[in-house]
Amino acid sequence: CCSIRYIMTHDLTDTIIALSTPPGAGAIGVIRLSGPKAIEVVDKVFHGKDLSQVEGYTVHFGKIKDEEGKVLDEVLVTIFRRPRSYTKENVVEISCHGSNYIIEQIIHLFLRKGVRSANRGEFTLRAFLNGQMDLSQAEAVADLIASDSASSHDIAMKQMRGGFSDEIKELRQELIDFAALIELELDFGEEDVEFADRERLEKLVEKIQVVLKKLIDSFHLGNVIKNGVATVIAGRPNAGKSTLLNALLNEERAIVSDIAGTTRDTIEESLNIDGINFRFVDTAGIRKAQDSIESIGVDKAMSEIQKSTVALHVVDISDTTPEMVWSDIDTFKIIGTRFVIILNKMDLNPYTKPEEYYKEGLISAKNIITTSALNKMNIEALKEHLYHTVIDHPELMDQTIVSNTRHYDALHKSYESLAAVLHGLQSGITGDFVAMDIRQALHFLGEITGEIHTDDLLESIFTRFCIGK
Repeated sequence: CCSIRYIMTHDLTDTIIALSTPPGAGAIGVIRLSGPKAIEVVDKVFHGKDLSQVEGYTVHFGKIKDEEGKVLDEVLVTIFRRPRSYTKENVVEISCHGSNYIIEQIIHLFLRKGVRSANRGEFTLRAFLNGQMDLSQAEAVADLIASDSASSHDIAMKQMRGGFSDEIKELRQELIDFAALIELELDFGEEDVEFADRERLEKLVEKIQVVLKKLIDSFHLGNVIKNGVATVIAGRPNAGKSTLLNALLNEERAIVSDIAGTTRDTIEESLNIDGINFRFVDTAGIRKAQDSIESIGVDKAMSEIQKSTVALHVVDISDTTPEMVWSDIDTFKIIGTRFVIILNKMDLNPYTKPEEYYKEGLISAKNIITTSALNKMNIEALKEHLYHTVIDHPELMDQTIVSNTRHYDALHKSYESLAAVLHGLQSGITGDFVAMDIRQALHFLGEITGEIHTDDLLESIFTRFCIGK
């Protein structure tokens, strides 16, 4: 079904315009028009070739003149004729000089000609509504624009090219065919006939569940890749936390001092490790605060630990016993946070045995790393360990990964609905209840690709886009 109210606020018979390059002065600016009159309205102010006669996928040099014949700029005009365009409508892209004044004058010229300013995400909305892409692919466009690492870029590209949506559509259609047979049975309820093979339906539901479970399980990795890994650097004062941050970044980002409590606030920096963004947060030393300001810093450190995906607990091995480390970890260990123990300042006590800090059920041997942050010892090994702490199975990077929270929720609800279908089939419940559970599963699967969408859903998705896309 279509979302009538939201679409009514976006008149699809209009020709729309927006700046598609970032605002601000630059070498060039690209102004995009889409709609039934895009080529016609540009042709009226373009002085060069007759655009009404040119083929699509062609570029033409000329001048844009206003109503008084004043030359606004020399431009390149690119023509895309429907349906072979981003929106499946006539699309024109005008490449002009990147002066804010020139861009403003050209856009205002077209507004005076009856063209409407595009809303946020309206070009992609039209592409979706015109069948150029499904809803999950449209969302991938926004993810691609926002990607800031090789891995997030790869996930967005796979999804934009179809990702798992093609497989979902195929499985959903098989389920629809079975649902139709069960619905048909309901029309012949008094005759006690079965058109749908229950055994085949059960096997199909199990097959779909296997696919969904694999996608659901990939979300943790996908979410990490998309949003970055929240990594907190914690520990007692003077453990070398700020020195470790500087060593990881290979620059003097944090102030380093022998004075305990130097770091009062959190310091945040990002580091890309093999295509994964790690968002490091250096925190205040955790101890009984000496004043109110340090107390705030300690509270913020504890808060960051609770929000983190990975926590690097830095230990000064020159004055910290294993029992002290165990006590610290036991105090603030959070379920879901992966702790890595950094035995720092190994240069001061090179004979320390890491296995002494191992404690079953609390600290695993594989999550203990020895370093000398000051001398940058083992920093590359630590980076590699961090990568593998998040990416448990590197081969998963080559498979379909779910990174969208909306998709994860819909997949999870679909899985639960299919579990209800299986339970019903195995319990021998009547066809009307089986049909109801199937319809529920179909609804959630359809939400992923946009075959079923609501007014609020479309508005939520497309208003997150930038104008011009």
